[in-house]
Amino acid sequence: MDDSCALARLDRRVVGCRACPRLVAWREEVARSKRAAFADCTYWGRPVPGFGPADARLVIIGLAPAAHGGNRTGRMFTGDRSGDVLYQALYDVGLASQPTSVGADDGLELYGVRVTAPVHCAPPANRPTPGERDTCRPWLVQELKLLRPTLRAAVVLGAFGWQAALPAFAEAGWTVPRPRPAFAHGTRVALDGLVLRSDLGPGLRPARRLDLFGCFHVSQRNTFTGRLTAEMLREVLRTAADAAGLLP
Repeated sequence: MDDSCALARLDRRVVGCRACPRLVAWREEVARSKRAAFADCTYWGRPVPGFGPADARLVIIGLAPAAHGGNRTGRMFTGDRSGDVLYQALYDVGLASQPTSVGADDGLELYGVRVTAPVHCAPPANRPTPGERDTCRPWLVQELKLLRPTLRAAVVLGAFGWQAALPAFAEAGWTVPRPRPAFAHGTRVALDGLVLRSDLGPGLRPARRLDLFGCFHVSQRNTFTGRLTAEMLREVLRTAADAAGLLP
């Protein structure tokens, strides 16, 4: 099975997950009640898989799908204002085919980039519990394992994502420094690859060095207050894309 088929299979398994009762109840209630502006829409209402090619050189890790964004459209960072900011920046840097992401069938393509999250269901108040984060972690670990033959850089959006991503990278085949590096906007940490003897089954190859970047989350709180500006986001993405070998 090639990497694209294995990743597609993983995505299908993610979509069928019902491991966290609170999240299942919330995502399905939101899909039933809807927001007035989307009353005519059919909500996805399920876990949202990662989005992007199986040979991505750069991965962007957020927090969780938005109740009326990814939980409605079925695609990460799609149909909400956080996604508007992220995909505009990816387009500006040359990593996306268009500056907007409004629905899963809008034709958007990402170039060498995959977007995912440590929690795949929309949580109440955008706040997964630590237990929900830990329950969902194996999905991220498996995704990173499948990406690691080509993966060279990662951008993690926000402190919650950072805390969730570090152990996932460790389990997926990279060496995370100890003590674990603290989250900060613009921070850069080198993760060395290693061979996990019990892990190298068919289709899985050793991880290579990966450059990990921290970035403030593209939440409305951060973008509306100016804590994260469009240029700040573009700068992190450019630096990460360059580290991944995606820029000319």
